[in-house]
Amino acid sequence: MSGDPHHPVPPVAKPAYHHGDLRAQLISAVRELVETHGPDGFSVAEAARRAGVSSAAPYKHFKDRSEILRGVVSEAMDRLRSAMEAGATAHPLGSLEAVAAVGQAYVAFARAEPGVFRLMFGLTEGHEDAPDLMAKGEACFGVVAQAVALCLDLPQADAEVQRRAYILWSFVHGHSFLTIDMKHKVASTAIDDWDYLMAVSHAMLAGS
Repeated sequence: MSGDPHHPVPPVAKPAYHHGDLRAQLISAVRELVETHGPDGFSVAEAARRAGVSSAAPYKHFKDRSEILRGVVSEAMDRLRSAMEAGATAHPLGSLEAVAAVGQAYVAFARAEPGVFRLMFGLTEGHEDAPDLMAKGEACFGVVAQAVALCLDLPQADAEVQRRAYILWSFVHGHSFLTIDMKHKVASTAIDDWDYLMAVSHAMLAGS
């Protein structure tokens, strides 16, 4: 049907591209590629293709490839912290189970996204120039420290809380890497994550 020449039909506006949407799409595409090919095994053009944008589009939001990877790490740290917090709140405050659940969320993240997990702790060069990443890493540790503080009924800043939280984090961090690297297979029996985490939490916090 033709339109009235004196009142032409206005062109249909294209949907606006929101900055945050494109950034999130690119980060999601790179996350998938990191899991498949590793942080060094993909091209920015391939990530753009997966996100459905031109090969030049990523550079409107990221300076270079390294900045894209930092964006992936930053987003992953947010998700890890949220998962750890959810684990803690799923159990009574101050309980050993709440502490163990923080660790369980950590291990589960490593199992689900081993490529991104390795990237988070392998992308250390330049972190001193990335205070946002440093702050997010400290926030993740803060979830552990808070669960420990509630268990010990001490302030989170207490030196003993910080010491025990660090030891617990070290145990869980090591177990996570051993798990995704399959090195735990050297054990003579299968190690159940929850049993392991409860045993470590009990050893560090029970009767304190």
